[in-house]
Amino acid sequence: MSTYVVTPTVEQEKLMQAFLGEQHIDFFKEEEDLPEYVLEGISKAQANIAAGNFITHDEFKNRIGLGE
Repeated sequence: MSTYVVTPTVEQEKLMQAFLGEQHIDFFKEEEDLPEYVLEGISKAQANIAAGNFITHDEFKNRIGLGE
């Protein structure tokens, strides 16, 4: 038996479930919640971006000497 891990979009998930059902392939869906510290980090990063506290990738490369 093999296990496949896929991350479909909502539309792809509907198609995938329909296909697997038509083929009589057993499957199950696991919902995985992110740890609280990850969600907090995302929230902080979004607040920083909203406040304008960020630099572009090109600006970062220039600061560390990898720019053009």
